[in-house]
Amino acid sequence: MRRRRFVLTSLAGVVAGQAAAGGQQRVRTWRIAWLAEERDPGRESQAPGGGRWFFEALRDLGYINNHNLQVEYRFAEERAERLPDLAEALARLKVDLIAVPGTREALAAKAATPTIPIVTLFVGDPVGSGLVKSLNAPGGNLTGTSVMYADVSGKRLGLLKEFVPHLRRVALLGNPNNVSAAADIRTGEIAARSLGIDTKVVGIVSRDHLTEALKQLAGERTDGLLILQDALIVAVRRQIADFALRHRLPSATPARMYVESGSLLSYGPDMRATARRAATYVDRIFRGSKPSDLPMEQPTTFEFVINLKTAKALGLTIPPSVLARTDQVIE
Repeated sequence: MRRRRFVLTSLAGVVAGQAAAGGQQRVRTWRIAWLAEERDPGRESQAPGGGRWFFEALRDLGYINNHNLQVEYRFAEERAERLPDLAEALARLKVDLIAVPGTREALAAKAATPTIPIVTLFVGDPVGSGLVKSLNAPGGNLTGTSVMYADVSGKRLGLLKEFVPHLRRVALLGNPNNVSAAADIRTGEIAARSLGIDTKVVGIVSRDHLTEALKQLAGERTDGLLILQDALIVAVRRQIADFALRHRLPSATPARMYVESGSLLSYGPDMRATARRAATYVDRIFRGSKPSDLPMEQPTTFEFVINLKTAKALGLTIPPSVLARTDQVIE
């Protein structure tokens, strides 16, 4: 009896071990690529800002790095011309999916592969830039979230005018080489005309060009700045904020991170919520959905943030009507 019990127990152990081994074998490791124009060395993660939130959300969905997820990071180091080559190299690796933060990365990835799924986080104008046929029916292999920046430039400018009623001339600071930023410039100019404000476009196309652009801006007679979203502009946001403060120029920006770096105000989509939402697209694709069948999402959550310290340094008082609409005041 004891021997029989021992044999049965041993067999049960073997079966359990085989089941466990089989379970381990059934765990698939997904390979995804993160293609970005720039990285932020001050961040803990290799993927700055939105990328960090994106990968946090993937982890919450059960995709654990070095367990069932492997990430290939590629950065253009703020040289957008490198993006096509990097995208083609990733396509040759035959990863399961490519995730991209912005429009230029998305365009490079889409040109590199018609088959590997591509998920976007912060593209500004997916239809206008030719990334998708429509938001509801993307077609092809690309889908994800959009930040709809061009649609809120007028709102930011209106908020800036409430701060500075005498606002007469504003400099639009952005990267004209970015398709989405170019659309944002046009929308900003239209909004400015409706408010009786003159505009001057000051382009920044590289970090090396920043000093020259700011020198040009210093020579302009402007009452404020409208900052336009771009990976390069994000990377140099602190230098722009310091310049604006030195020259006493109130600035309206696209996202909280600019205000945290010293700019006066921001109004735009909740970037963290958008990045986390993009992660759900990865999960749905890995579960069998086709990118062409997943409508692109526009943001539903926006936030208005003010830097009180900057306002005081500029000698500005926050109007009660503006304060009542503020989501956060950073002191």
